[in-house]
Formats: sequence, C-alpha cells, structure tokens
Amino acid sequence: METITKPGPTIIVIFGATGDLTRRKLIPAIFNLYLDKWIPEKFAVIGVSRKEIADVDFRKFLHDAVDDFSRRGKPKKPDWDSFAENLSYLKGEFHENVTYERVGKKISQLEKAWKTTATRVFYTAVPPMFFEQIATKIGESGLSKDQEKSRIVIEKPFGHDLESAMHLNKLLHGMFCENQIYRIDHYLGKETVQNILAFRFANALFEPIWNRNYIDHIQMTVSEQLGIGTRGNYYETAGALRDMIQNHILQLVCLIAMEPPVSFDADEVRNRKVDVLNAIKRIKEEDAHKFAVRGQYGEGWIQGKKVKGYRQEQDVNKNSTRETFAAVKFYIDNWRWQGVPIYLRTGKRMNETLSVITIQFKHVPHQSFPSKAVGNWQPNRLVLNIQPHMGIRLRFQAKRPGLEMLLHPVDMLFNYSETYSSGTPEAYETLLLDIMEGDSTLFMRADQVEAAWKILMPIINAWETNPSVNFPNYDAGMQGPEDAEALIAKDGHNWIVMPLENE
Repeated sequence: METITKPGPTIIVIFGATGDLTRRKLIPAIFNLYLDKWIPEKFAVIGVSRKEIADVDFRKFLHDAVDDFSRRGKPKKPDWDSFAENLSYLKGEFHENVTYERVGKKISQLEKAWKTTATRVFYTAVPPMFFEQIATKIGESGLSKDQEKSRIVIEKPFGHDLESAMHLNKLLHGMFCENQIYRIDHYLGKETVQNILAFRFANALFEPIWNRNYIDHIQMTVSEQLGIGTRGNYYETAGALRDMIQNHILQLVCLIAMEPPVSFDADEVRNRKVDVLNAIKRIKEEDAHKFAVRGQYGEGWIQGKKVKGYRQEQDVNKNSTRETFAAVKFYIDNWRWQGVPIYLRTGKRMNETLSVITIQFKHVPHQSFPSKAVGNWQPNRLVLNIQPHMGIRLRFQAKRPGLEMLLHPVDMLFNYSETYSSGTPEAYETLLLDIMEGDSTLFMRADQVEAAWKILMPIINAWETNPSVNFPNYDAGMQGPEDAEALIAKDGHNWIVMPLENE
C-alpha cells in the first residue's frame, strides 16, 4: 500500500482571492488535495482581496466554486465543513503596507497556535500589473525573509517581452532567492506532459532512436475551438505567440528534445531544459517570414453555430492586427537534433480542441517488399496526446491477414482513461503540492524564461514592425491560414492530427 508523505504545516496566502483563477482552479485543486489526504493537518488558506467580505461569505463563495469547477463535483457537507474551517479572508489593497501587516499578524497567530513555523506560500492570482507591487511589499514587510519556508508563486504571463521579463526577474531576485520563486505554467502539471519524461527515460526501447538518425521531423499542435471570450483586453496585448508558444509549447519542446538528466534533481532537469532553449537556432528578424506564420480568425461556424470573428469580440480593436494563430519552424543546433525541423502551431477558433505531439520517423533505408505490398505503407509515427484525451499512440506496419504479403499501418494504444480507473488529478493539484513540498522541477527558472523570450523576440519585433494587412485570414472552424500549410508543405510535409482512438 502506498504511503502518503504530507508536506509540513502550510499557510497559503492567495492575493486575488475573489478572482477567476482562485474560483476555477486554485480552491478546487486545494480541496481535492485535502480529500486525497495530501494536505497537512496544520493548514490554512488566507484570501486577500480588495472587496469587503466576511469569512462566512468568503467560504460560501469558495463552496460555490468547488460546486461548479471541481473534477469531483459537488462536495459532501462533512468534507466541506471540515475543510472550510481552514479558510479565512482579509480585505486589503495590494499597495498598502497595512495589508501585509495584517497578513503577517494572521500568520503569526496561526504559528503560535500550532507551536511551529509553517511554510508560507504567497500566490499572486492577480493580473500581471500587480506582480511587482505584491512581490515588493512581501519583501519589504519581511514576510519572505525565511528562505526555506517562504515561497512566492508567479502566474503567467511572465513579462511581455525579454526586457520586461528581465526586469521582473531582477526585482524578484531583490526580494527572494531563486529557490523561493515558483513561476507556474499549468501545462507542465498535466499528466501526459509529465509522462513524456517517464516515456523517454524510464524505457530502454525509445531513447536509442530519439535522434536525427531516425526521426524525420516533429510536430506540435495546440488548438482551441474557443475564441478569446472576455479576454479581449489581455489578448490585444499578447496574441498567440506570447500566450502559448513562449511558455507552454516551448516547454513541450524542452521535454521532447532534452538530453537525459543525470538525476531528477530540480536544477539538473531544468539545466537540461535550458540547454535545449539555448541550442535553438536563432531566427533573424529579416527572415521571420520564412520561419513563422500568423493568422487571425474571422466569422465562421463551430459545431453548427455561427461565431464572431476576432475583430467583433469584446474589447478588441475593430482593425486589430493581433494574431490569434501562430505557426513556427525551429531547428535545434546540437548533435542529437541537427537538421530535424520542429513545427509548432497554435490557434483560437480552430476546427477542434486538442494538444498533440507527433514524432514522425524516417522511411526505412531499403524497401524490399514488392510494390503491390506497400500501397498503404506509412512511416512509423509516435503520437503523444495531451488533451482532451490523454494517451500514446504508436503506428507501425504489419501484414494484413490473408495469403498475400500486403502491409498495412496498425496502432498500439495507451489510453489513460482505460488503463487507470482512478481520477486523474488536475494540473494545479500537482503543481500546488510541489510548491508546498518545495519541489521546483516543474517550474521555470529565471534563465529559462529569458532564453524562451530571446528565441521569439525577432519574430515579435518583425510582426510588430510589419502589421498584417490581410487579417482575418482564416474562418472560425478551420485549421488556420493557408500560409501555415505552406510553411510545412515546402519541406515536403503536412500537418498530422491523429485521434487517440480510431474514429
């Protein structure tokens, strides 16, 4: 029987406690950890926000959030009542010293009652404009002086460009040590993303062929049927390149392309990831059009319903040139990956919602079968499905039943939902537990963030210097603009989307 080792006494202070992130993700995740017995007995959540709310109303607000967004559905009354005893609320402005004095007083009261020093997690569940303000005040108030017990969590986006990311890193390092800073990317908490490491480094079968000698190219697609919804103000300043490729997708590239770590020590794993980012061949600004494609969705049809174009969405400029789709081709300049193209694409209002990585292997070096035997022949292909279905699909050739030698592609499938009956934890559950335990393996380090920005800045600068004149250039419900097909077709490839299971 597996023994659960819980974190020590923990206090989580959530700045922005009445916001959408807290309601949809953080509290449901913390409650599920509580139900699964991962939360220590000495535990508290202190919500901080600018609204005037009594503790009882705050708990009711969070109860409704769990009702609506927990993977387990509505909580049982005894479970919620015992959990809610650990929840409290403080009204405060993020820029006022008195707010942090109240937080410090509340923490001291809890630690005195518990007769121990607790781990303090300061979670900035707020818009990016407040990151610096909150981090500075936490540092100035002395709440972060215990380097072993105090941690700050910064949500994405981490900076708007390289300059702002470096500025934020410098400010944080003035208040915290690097091992106290958790730059969170929820994508890295997903089960299938973590399974990439297990798949590569726990099996002797694949690592020997995980290189340019056997792999022809790699594709990554992260597409959404949804539009930008009510995020117009944010998306007008971000766009698909910043919102998805700079963080989520480049992290996937790191996991796929990294060298085997000596151990799973946090810094050892992150060192190998930074090596990948540093080895990605830099694109010159004047060559951006050769390696990157952008798009913006217009009106179209999604699942039989007419939907608006990006320029008609709430809080969006009617003549906006912000991209809602981006596709990029990268090369990694090292021995393992030299000459292997990596194609990335992401977009809103596409034909389906999925996140998938496709490893396309090379053709066999010699075709010995007669031509009639290989009419349906395809190269070997490995597909890692991240969402909405989680699993791994391996395609290879086999002989069809019968008297003749006829080859046909067949698949081996690993499906999470069929293999494991227990519920899969949400990404935030994994990441919050890691934060409480002080494990930073799945979190981005300062140099990693800056390396990712350095890769994309030439494309960002080129696009901002030369705004697109043909937006919108793909209809909602399509697979993106034609230029994205041309980007990969000129290399003799096409975008591959294989479902986890046969349709």
